[in-house]
Amino acid sequence: MGEFIGGFIGLAVIVIIVVVLLADTLFVVKQQHAVIIERLGRFNKIVGSGLHAKIPFIDRKAATVSLRTMKNGFDIDAKTEDNVTIGLEVSAQYHVSYEMGAGPADSGVYKSYYMLQQPVAQMRDFITDALRSSIPVYTLDEVFAKKDDIAQDVNATVSEQMAAYGFTLVSTLITRIALPAEVEDSMNQINAAQRTKAAAQDLAEADRIRRVTEARAEAEAMEKAGEGIANQRKAIAVGIKDSLESIQETGVSNNEANLLFMYTQWTEMMTEFARTGKSSTVVLPSNFKESASMFEQMVAAAETNDAGNVPPTPVKKD
Repeated sequence: MGEFIGGFIGLAVIVIIVVVLLADTLFVVKQQHAVIIERLGRFNKIVGSGLHAKIPFIDRKAATVSLRTMKNGFDIDAKTEDNVTIGLEVSAQYHVSYEMGAGPADSGVYKSYYMLQQPVAQMRDFITDALRSSIPVYTLDEVFAKKDDIAQDVNATVSEQMAAYGFTLVSTLITRIALPAEVEDSMNQINAAQRTKAAAQDLAEADRIRRVTEARAEAEAMEKAGEGIANQRKAIAVGIKDSLESIQETGVSNNEANLLFMYTQWTEMMTEFARTGKSSTVVLPSNFKESASMFEQMVAAAETNDAGNVPPTPVKKD
């Protein structure tokens, strides 16, 4: 019985030792990760995702390096060309370089672990320095207008610096520009004044267009009215001419025809006045008893006028 227990204990010890050795020998690397293996304190190899083995107590996993893209955000302050101190919120996306190089020591995984103690902090310092060198050459308005261009220039500069340490800088973004309260209030007042000025100019322009349009419409209306009056007078003149010609065809002299036409116009005017009563001025004969002989009076007046215009006959002296 004692031998059985001793054998069982020995077997258990052997199993435990085997399990411990297997646990220290076999390991799994997750997707998008790489593991650096060191042998007796020196770099040995880099293994990717999957199941791997190492020599127990001789090899060790020095580091597990993530190959995923990571983000780091931070705040900095800088001064513009017009001496305005602004705050910038910066976001940087980066990952360990996928470059393998000529050998393991030239790979991005090797450099990211062995070349720099705090690569993320160093990258942030590079970006801060690049931004503080770029911002002073721009005015405040230019920083707002060209922030994407500034960020791209900084990203290109810092990417070259971080490549030596095994990192790839994917992008650098300026996500927010913060202004001092007094500067922000001044800019809001300036913008409000500009909008008020633009609104006043628009209203003035609209009023000018309205006045010009009304003037043009009035001018066109007067032109059309003038054309109507001219056409009306022309029609009246043609009617008078036709009427006189018709009267003259009956054998009446020119003087009599004119007087008859005048009498006819007068009687028509009086008839219209009696019918509507809208006329404000009426020409009446001096003696209503002789209104029946209006035509004779006109003829007599015309003959008298003609007689008065005849020069006297000269008297011959003996």
